[in-house]
Amino acid sequence: MADMQRPPDSLAYVKPRDAGETDTWSEEARQRGGQRLAEVAEVIPPREVANALRLSPGEKAAVRRRIILLDGDVIELADSYYPLSVARGTALTEKKKIKGGAPTLLAEQGYQPRHVAEDLEFRSATEFERAALTLPDDASVLTLLRTTSTEDGSPYEVQLMVMKAPRRLHYEIEVD
Repeated sequence: MADMQRPPDSLAYVKPRDAGETDTWSEEARQRGGQRLAEVAEVIPPREVANALRLSPGEKAAVRRRIILLDGDVIELADSYYPLSVARGTALTEKKKIKGGAPTLLAEQGYQPRHVAEDLEFRSATEFERAALTLPDDASVLTLLRTTSTEDGSPYEVQLMVMKAPRRLHYEIEVD
């Protein structure tokens, strides 16, 4: 469970949860302010997401779009994308919370996270992002593109998060 002094690390967002546990997004959001599931749809994803999922040009993916709040303010737009072969016929395509979160559902389907790659980018906010995050015209955002893959390297989830900037980033690595 997340500690109020220390946010959960990235691994907490890709690992399945124990039976009856709340998903990591909800746990952190409860402590930080909240989240809303804004949309669940089949879409043609942004190029960087399509590339990470190894989709053909124009191929659709399932997306779950969330709005992350802190003290009532929108601070992050968090979209999770899945190949349709992974998502169709599952709760990933339903506009409702997933008990235990998507990583738990995916693990139950045999998708165990073995490799996670994260790409960070600091860039100018788009018009949509400025409106959604209530940013000034010249604002920048921080994006995090997280790709989760199986043992054989097959990507099955890509998360694209857009956050107000500047934001503090904290990483820890255990070295054996």
